[in-house]
Amino acid sequence: MSAQNTRPHAIIVMGVSGCGKSSVGEAVAKALAVEFAEGDALHPASNVEKMSKGTPLTDEDRMPWLDIIGQTMKAALDRNEGIVVSCSALKKSYRDRLRAAVDGNLFFVYLHGSRELLTARMGARKGHFMPLSLLENQLATLEIPTGEPGVVTVDIDGTIEEIAKTALRDLKALGIS
Repeated sequence: MSAQNTRPHAIIVMGVSGCGKSSVGEAVAKALAVEFAEGDALHPASNVEKMSKGTPLTDEDRMPWLDIIGQTMKAALDRNEGIVVSCSALKKSYRDRLRAAVDGNLFFVYLHGSRELLTARMGARKGHFMPLSLLENQLATLEIPTGEPGVVTVDIDGTIEEIAKTALRDLKALGIS
């Protein structure tokens, strides 16, 4: 185990809308006995309003949100506590910004699923501000984190419990326990 992994760390459960970031993030946080932060709850009101109307966010819209997520993770680590956050983290530049916020002490669980499965899951959601119409924009924006450090990829074709168990197993292989 590297020295970096012996201290508390931050984990982002990432992917496009409908992949299960919140549910899997909560399960991973519970298993690790650390705080869970819902990334959607950290969006400025202007972002939520924009997405509710079916308008995709721009990079300019996302930067303040990413900075809030970075500050939330840094605050937990400064308290010597681990944290799991749900965040789409669609682009490498976003992930790099988040890594910089916590001096690189960040791991990602990328939740991957087929367009058909994501569409079905989003269609079944009730009361979420993100409309199905924005899924295509997110899929087009997504830069898959293949080859990036500290990333595990988990397919979402199982139950939340199965997905979280796979994520935890793969994180453990990186030295997280």
